[in-house]
Amino acid sequence: MTQLSEKKISIFSLPVIVAALGYFVDIYDLLLFTIVKKTSMLGVGSTEATLLVDSTRVINWQMTGLLLGGIIWGVLADKKGRLSVLFGSIILYSTANFATGFVTTVDQYAWARFIGGLGLAGELGAGITLVSELLPKNKRGVGTSLVAGIGLFGAVAAYFTYQYTQDWRLCYKIGGVLGICLLLLRVKVAESGMFATAKASEVVKGNFFMLLNNGKRFKKYFVAILIGLPTWYVIGILLNQSDRFGKAMFNSTTIDSGRAIMFGYVGIAVGDILIGLVSQYFKSRKKALLLFYGFTLVGLIFYFSGLNRSDASMYLIALWLGFSTGFWAIFVTMGAEQFGTNLRATAATTIPNMVRGALPLINMLFLDLFQKSWQWSIVYSGIITGIIVMCVAFTAYAFTEETFHKDLDYMELD
Repeated sequence: MTQLSEKKISIFSLPVIVAALGYFVDIYDLLLFTIVKKTSMLGVGSTEATLLVDSTRVINWQMTGLLLGGIIWGVLADKKGRLSVLFGSIILYSTANFATGFVTTVDQYAWARFIGGLGLAGELGAGITLVSELLPKNKRGVGTSLVAGIGLFGAVAAYFTYQYTQDWRLCYKIGGVLGICLLLLRVKVAESGMFATAKASEVVKGNFFMLLNNGKRFKKYFVAILIGLPTWYVIGILLNQSDRFGKAMFNSTTIDSGRAIMFGYVGIAVGDILIGLVSQYFKSRKKALLLFYGFTLVGLIFYFSGLNRSDASMYLIALWLGFSTGFWAIFVTMGAEQFGTNLRATAATTIPNMVRGALPLINMLFLDLFQKSWQWSIVYSGIITGIIVMCVAFTAYAFTEETFHKDLDYMELD
């Protein structure tokens, strides 16, 4: 184990604030499609009959971009630096999002979101890694939760921007401009001292395969991905298709899935801030995560129960489900804390994007297998998919190590 040195900062310092604003723009751009889904898809040539298939294709391309981008940016962040990745990713996704405002076909839309996903993949992991390395270990959980809590309000901003403008193309262009503004703020942020020291050493840096070719590291990496699956099951299935669930469960034709997502992200933002304080109280990441898993189970029971029989109840439960899955910051922080400086950004950037990239697989289970092949109802398919996801998450949780008191001042050796 090679020791490093680092000057620590406060949780309200410029790097933390800029990381939070970066995640704000990231979430604005990432969730905008789900908010403008129907209007934008009809605007590029989809019909009511093809809307579900076409929109699923576009979101799958975006998530695939996130998956591939997570690997690319993570490796670069450990090789070239956290700030280099933050600059590069902002330029790419800002350009892609601005260009999305001009697409005219479903294929163009899918490609634009794929490129946008590639860019967006670098934002959270590199930001969390930078903040984790700059903050003292007794403040890491609070600092990264603050980043995520503020950042997740980007979904709320995206919803109200669309409600105010009623122009999905303009919303994408605004997202592109926000990214460029963020780029200017980042100029004054300093690089992590841990990375600077690691860069000068001869140790291998940013080798993605080091996460896979060692049994102990692979186990840590794999379970770190699986514990985050419930978040995107809730967002990508239950909230994104809340209009379809509402119609099937209580014959509603007025639920706005974009509004459900907005309520969900308000809850996630609050949950992400609170879970940092909870982990500080328990002095444990795992205990805090387990508590929020319990909240998630309660939310899933409410969602599919007789209590969910109106538009108002759907939005209220969306708020609760968002709050209960507000463990995104702790989940990513746990991923970052489990690996040395020369692999930390690779892990922290790929782990959340592997979870996002798992959404197409969850969609295949929920839509292609259960509904199309097995002819199950959307409600039954949603319940069984949820049971499978939660069982996987609880199993992964059991094998996850506690990282609250872990010192990050080391590097991984072959």
